[in-house]
Amino acid sequence: MPADAKPPHNATLAAFGERVRARRHELGWSQEVAADHIGIHWTHLGQVERGQRSSRIENVLKIAAGLDTTPGRLLDGLPSE
Repeated sequence: MPADAKPPHNATLAAFGERVRARRHELGWSQEVAADHIGIHWTHLGQVERGQRSSRIENVLKIAAGLDTTPGRLLDGLPSE
């Protein structure tokens, strides 16, 4: 990680972001394409993927739907602080 890069807020957000990124990669989509499908700005998606942004439940549902998956696939078994 570059010296000026912000770390994830916590392990839960980092793990959630990794799952979102993995699903996006499964679909073969760039952040811009995925964000368009989800209905959020690509910078917001990047922050989610890096664990730097905590998403409201409405956005978790939008992310799951936009990535053609379930909220459970993105959330089940995440570490809790």
